[in-house]
Amino acid sequence: MTALRNLPMLVSAILLALVAIAVLAGPDAVPAAMRDGIGDPWEGFGPLHLLGTDQLGRDLLARLLEGGRITLALATMVAVLCFAVGLGLGLLAAILGGAVDTLLSRLVDVTMALPPLILAILVVAMLGSSIPVLVIVLVVLESPRVFRLVRALAMEIMTEDFVTAARLRGEGLLWILAREVAPNAVVPLVAELALRFVFALLFLSSLSFLGLGVPPPQADWGGMVRENAPALGFGLPAPIVPAAVIALVALSVNQIADWLVTASGRRGMGRG
Repeated sequence: MTALRNLPMLVSAILLALVAIAVLAGPDAVPAAMRDGIGDPWEGFGPLHLLGTDQLGRDLLARLLEGGRITLALATMVAVLCFAVGLGLGLLAAILGGAVDTLLSRLVDVTMALPPLILAILVVAMLGSSIPVLVIVLVVLESPRVFRLVRALAMEIMTEDFVTAARLRGEGLLWILAREVAPNAVVPLVAELALRFVFALLFLSSLSFLGLGVPPPQADWGGMVRENAPALGFGLPAPIVPAAVIALVALSVNQIADWLVTASGRRGMGRG
């Protein structure tokens, strides 16, 4: 029964590992004839081009692996940065409270009230589409969500009896954070990091699909969907391949995050 319950997570982990290995190997793992050869636009699957070709006749598999490096690296960078910013500010608000908490919370409320996609489109349209601009915009838009979770978790844990006992023993704030707060918050925080990665991946892909993402000639999965979208009118699968990989990675990461939260809940009930 346990094996069946863990099967979706195991399948997701295997799929993610395969995608990561393929992307890390990159287009260099593709034979030169496939990588450098130019065929006809939107060729179908075949021995020379396993996944067919794109709108310019380039090998779709090589482009997919090259774009995967950029797409996954950017999504990871955004997830880590927004998590670091949200974690730091959330702990600061929970620990200091008072005016600091009020000020940070109101700033977060204002940021979250703005439509994220429209705001991102406006900023990128004004400043131009570049990787630093994309990263900064997404960190500003995503870190408030981490802030709210961290603040709520920290404030809840800091009121627990074991934290009060640690304070009465004379333990310092850093000791309490490291030994009492962190172990009780690690699972939801790891799950939140995974969700931030998914949102960053989908947001970046959406901007690229709108032509405001990673600037050409660099490849990324969302841009590949946009470039090859006209092929759907001819019944050709070229845009479906990168779209399917985006969905596969997002669903796999989300499945693993759900498993972490569920497994943590079962362990908690077992201790009770």
